[in-house]
Amino acid sequence: QVQLVESGGGLVQPGGSLRLSCAASGSIFRIDVMGWYRQAPGKERELVAHITSGGTTTYVDSVKGRFTISRDNAKKTVYLQMNSLKPEDTAVYSCNADIISGGLSSRNYWGQGTQVTVSS
Repeated sequence: QVQLVESGGGLVQPGGSLRLSCAASGSIFRIDVMGWYRQAPGKERELVAHITSGGTTTYVDSVKGRFTISRDNAKKTVYLQMNSLKPEDTAVYSCNADIISGGLSSRNYWGQGTQVTVSS
């Protein structure tokens, strides 16, 4: 059973920083693209950033220069370093990954989500 488990959310003041982590576990053969999405109240879910197995990254314009996505393939973990946080970054952040399991079937997986609140 493959799972994605996130950690690192919380309450932070504007201008502050948080680091999100998402660890994959289970019978995993390979992890391809890993990414972070977010959904704010009353808004649609949006892609924040994603990273390929080779390290190529993509960011939504609103977070460029403030957020950094990275991954540790040995630990099967993706990170999102969030700096200079703004109130509009408040959302539930969810991890997503394309994983080929030990049975060599490919599937897209989601984490349970972690709340990030930016407020004074």
